Amino acid sequence: MFILYAVVAGLLLGLLSGGSPSRLGDLHFRWAPLIALGMMGQLLLFSTGVGAALGDAAPAAYIASNLVVLIAVGRNLAIPGMLLVLMGGAANLVTIVANGGYMPVSPEAVAAMGRLPKEGYSNSKLVDGVVLGPLTDIFAMPTWIPLANVFSVGDALIGIGAAIVVVAAMHGRAPMSIRAMKAVQGEPASEPASEPA
Repeated sequence: MFILYAVVAGLLLGLLSGGSPSRLGDLHFRWAPLIALGMMGQLLLFSTGVGAALGDAAPAAYIASNLVVLIAVGRNLAIPGMLLVLMGGAANLVTIVANGGYMPVSPEAVAAMGRLPKEGYSNSKLVDGVVLGPLTDIFAMPTWIPLANVFSVGDALIGIGAAIVVVAAMHGRAPMSIRAMKAVQGEPASEPASEPA
């Protein structure tokens, strides 16, 4: 949910700074299906019975889904903000791998949220012998925020980067799709063109 609020913040900042939401549709995002695949994998792992069904293989599936997303993010570093997203995602992935396929959550963050991590396989877990403690879920969103959750330094970097992406796109400062470039150049949109990979 952290990234959702980051996107909303980006939209508000973009509007306040004179950006246009319509330009978001012009953003050229490479390998977008790969990101969707990775995010869908995580949704299935943590919001359905898939994680429990995979058992001991669930941590490996979580790591793989993060890696898939990071590969696609790395193809889009020309977009302002995506470097921060890559850095945050890499920090999270290294931490998850170092802790056996789980993102540890600190007792203090759990106490601040007032609830324990859910039963079964979860992306956050109370564990002993935490590795890379400062990069784990040591922060908690205020409980009055809808869908509040714990988050890490990596999540914060991803959120800031995502907000920058939105603002930059709303101001036309990000790579545009072939359709948008043709419109800017006054060329017919129906002309065939191969979009770069």
